[in-house]
Order: sequence, then structure tokens, then C-alpha cells
Amino acid sequence: MIIVLKPDATEEHIDHIVERLRELGLRAQVSRGEERTIIGVIGDERLLHHQPISVFPGVESVTPVLAPWKLVSREFQQHNTIIEVGNIKIGGRKLVVMAGPCAVEQRDLTVGIAKEVAAAGAAILRGGAYKPRTSPYSFQGLGQEGLDYLVEARRQTGLPVISEILDVRDIGAFLEKADIIQIGARNMQNFELLKEVGAYDKPVLLKRGMAATIKEFLLSAEYIMSRGNRNVILCERGIRTFETHYRNTLDLTAVPALKELSHLPVIVDPSHATGKWNLVAPMAKAAIAAGADGLLIEVHSNPECALCDGEESLKPAKFKDLMQELRLVAEAVGRDL
Repeated sequence: MIIVLKPDATEEHIDHIVERLRELGLRAQVSRGEERTIIGVIGDERLLHHQPISVFPGVESVTPVLAPWKLVSREFQQHNTIIEVGNIKIGGRKLVVMAGPCAVEQRDLTVGIAKEVAAAGAAILRGGAYKPRTSPYSFQGLGQEGLDYLVEARRQTGLPVISEILDVRDIGAFLEKADIIQIGARNMQNFELLKEVGAYDKPVLLKRGMAATIKEFLLSAEYIMSRGNRNVILCERGIRTFETHYRNTLDLTAVPALKELSHLPVIVDPSHATGKWNLVAPMAKAAIAAGADGLLIEVHSNPECALCDGEESLKPAKFKDLMQELRLVAEAVGRDL
């Protein structure tokens, strides 16, 4: 349910409504727009059957939300959410490219790659300190040491850092050392982890599960937002189909679909989607043309020796060329890079 307030509604009116909802066992999410303030009601709305909210001072209208995802929906918020990470804005006219190694391996290597992607125009450094791998014998990441290497790379380049969290017990370290917390595809429906990151204001990038529907994806985002964290970024990274020639099937239809259903920023990961470095550039350009707000791209200075996903990583020179090509695509669709 959405409560739309009158233009002259006061803070006292808002506080009164929020307190009454709380007394009824419901939660309220207040969203202040340029023209209207609205309150999203979370919980069992049947509790409101005998409570005429529409007669409360300051209330203009009360509207049910038909979508099962409430806070994520366009019904709750018409304008696009723009998430600020330092001086970077994700979801606006300017596209944001996050680039770096799949896994953090060595300090000097991580810093070197960070300098390369920064010089090419990347806005955010990506790097996995913890790696969820299909095989228990594959490289699992450096953990806390890897986070420290990312912090050092940020210090030397100024790039904000995004890294993937796997365990709720590590939340303290990620709040301290990461600028964006990534929830990977395998954890898209790890509801306890979603609720944990939802309890803080730290931006969260949520990847679509490898077999998740759009509905399931948006409801996972709803888990995060229902705990109070509105800084959620959606990431399409390919889904599992019958095709075996490439790693996953990049569902670019999801980009405009998500933009229609939700106000949250949408980015695309063409590296994990394709699994092949030579397919990354064309799919990255296609993603921007489809309306994505940014990209998540793997870059490694020596992919042949990478401990994780070297086959899908671009060398710095290739990444630099791609950034130049992306600027042309961005201009053609009315965006900046």
C-alpha cells in the first residue's frame, strides 16, 4: 500500500502516520520526492481494514500496490533511484563502469590493474576477496587480506571498491573496507544475508541468480529494501539455459523489463554472462544500447595466469579500446561515459 501525502503535509503529519502504522504492527518507508512525499506500508495490510488511513491529516490518497515487490516497484516510486558512491552517481545519465580482476590475488597486481582501469575511465574497482567456487578445490580467495589489497588500491587510485560478501559474519569488514557490497548469483536467495545487508545504508549490488525469474530477482531486492536499505543496484549476469557454447545466456531483455518494473539502477556483467573474453565487448555495447546504467567487467593484466576466470578477462589494452567504443554507443543512446 502507498500513502500519498498532500503537498502541504508537515513532518508532524508524517510522524503521526508512521507511529500509527508501527502501533498496528506495520512498517513504514518514507520517500520524499520533488513534488510529493509518499509512505510505503510494509506488512500484512489486512491490519488496516478497520483503520481509515485516508482520513489522517496530510493524506491525499491511499493506493494498493499490485506488484508483489512493493518498495522496489515503479508504483512506489516513479522517478529513477540514483545511488551515490562518493562523487559517483549510479542510475543517472552518466554510465558507470566497474572493472578489475575476478579475484584479488596479489597486492602489486591488484594495484597495477586498478591503475590501468582508472586510466581507461573506469569509475569503480571490482575485485573478489572471497570467491564462491563450484569446486571446493578451486581458489577461494584471500579473504581479509584481499580486502586489504583493495583498500590499498583505492588509496592509490581513488577508485571506490566493490567486492562480494559470502557470510553474514563478515559484514563488519565489508562495511569498513568496501564501498559497495556485492551479493553474488549463488546468494541471490540467501535471505538471511539479504536481510543483514539490508540493515545498513551501504550500497548493495544484487546479482540475478543463474536460474531466477524476474519476479524472484525483484523479490530478493525487496528483502534488502524492506529492512531499510534503499541503495540497491540490480545486476543481470546471464542465466543458465541449454546452450553450452558460452557460459550463460545474457538476458538483455531483462534490462528494459527491470527498468519498467522498478526504479532501481540496472547494470550488466558481460564477463560472467559470456565466459569468453572475445564476447565481452559486443555484449557490453549491446547492454548499453538496451538501457543499462553501467557495466561490471573483468580485467586482468595476465589472464593466462589468473587464479579465477582468466578466460573471460580482458587485458588492460583491450579494456581501454572497449571504453572508447562504449563512449560512442553511450552518445548514440543519449548517455554519457
